[in-house]
Amino acid sequence: MTTTDVPTSAGATRSARLASEDVRRIVHPYTPTDSTERFIIESGSGCRVRDVDGREYLDGIGGLGLSQIGHGRREIAEAAAAQITRLEFFHSRWNFSNDRAIELASRLGEISPPGLDHVYFTSGGAEGNDIALRMARFFHYRNGEPDRTWFLGRNLGYHGITYGSGSVTGSAEYHDGFGPMLPNVKFLTAPYPYKREFFHGEDPTEFCLRELRETIEEIGPERIAAMIGEPIMGPGGVLIPPADYWPRVAELLKSYGILLISDEIVTGYGRLGKWFGAEHVGVTPDILVTAKGLTSGYVPHGAVLVNDRVAEMIGRDSGFPIGFTYNGHPTACAVALANLDIIEREGLLRNAEVVGDYLGDQLRALLDLPAVGEVRQLGLMIAVELVSDKETRKPLAGGTGPVADRIREESGVLVRGNPNSFVLTPPLVLTEAEADEAAEGVRSVLRRLRPDGTIE
Repeated sequence: MTTTDVPTSAGATRSARLASEDVRRIVHPYTPTDSTERFIIESGSGCRVRDVDGREYLDGIGGLGLSQIGHGRREIAEAAAAQITRLEFFHSRWNFSNDRAIELASRLGEISPPGLDHVYFTSGGAEGNDIALRMARFFHYRNGEPDRTWFLGRNLGYHGITYGSGSVTGSAEYHDGFGPMLPNVKFLTAPYPYKREFFHGEDPTEFCLRELRETIEEIGPERIAAMIGEPIMGPGGVLIPPADYWPRVAELLKSYGILLISDEIVTGYGRLGKWFGAEHVGVTPDILVTAKGLTSGYVPHGAVLVNDRVAEMIGRDSGFPIGFTYNGHPTACAVALANLDIIEREGLLRNAEVVGDYLGDQLRALLDLPAVGEVRQLGLMIAVELVSDKETRKPLAGGTGPVADRIREESGVLVRGNPNSFVLTPPLVLTEAEADEAAEGVRSVLRRLRPDGTIE
């Protein structure tokens, strides 16, 4: 539900009372303090969620690209309850561990790209990227190259909003007003072939590789610790690079002794139809950061996977000196194990591929509409780029947020508005019938969308 005029009288509806309490007490990201509009979700099952007024919605965003197995799975509740009654928590500092963390680390070693056999557990994605940055610098420090402190990121890349992860996130809104960010970060052009102006007539991969090489030489290869990037750029608009982009980037980085950090917070655990995006792009990084789909969001959890070389170097002498209270949280690990069981047992990697292609085909059928510029899809990760001019590819006036709102209000389908596109990352349990519903909800609004941003 939404409300723009929040009453506070004793006779107010439950939704209005909750909205009023929320407005007074909760600081919401991206929401002005004078905004009283709230959309309050109360329950969920499968691919659907319900608000406090009982209206049902098709969750086309999967929470925030993390609800692999869908909402309300009793198996997960039972796994968490069983673990809590046995051992809800114990720390993993020094030489302490727990059986669930050991089991999960072994399971991740089985499904991860070959060579990524070591695990550092976190509580989420931004925390994981912070750890990856620390690991990269510490690796070079221990390796006798303490001057390797620079990081290479990409414009439009998103890696979280802590100071470390936010510093390598390539959007000004996460930097402006927050004072000095992490020093020694350089941003490169995103592999976004639809934006022809980014590459000045050059082949996108050739442009990006030349820019990367020139940047390395300008900074000095002996000063760069790592490059961080998403295999497929999610919040940036599901940007799928050319097939030769990542193999050539990885080869160039390796030739300079620069580590590659792959941010698979969104693309991991079946989102693209395989366990990890690395399998799609044909590159195994030195460090791979995961979260979200590890537990399908049932509890916060994350895992940073590293290769032998990195693990051995950072673990020398007194070991890696960074630890969190919740490293290897046994209940979170138990939930993750149950979640991975469901993904495997129900064939959700295959479902993401089959139903993703099915939904992608339906949305690609909208390309003849005047405001639809491009549809990008891999597995159940889809973006629809909206434009005001198909020839110039100029972004839609007013952005995609108002369009996403109309789709939700009119059809009950939740999509995520981004600057140039709106994104769908539904649960991997999505059926073809639900894909039909999602496509029709999107179509019903886009066929009335004009290039000036108005909806008839």
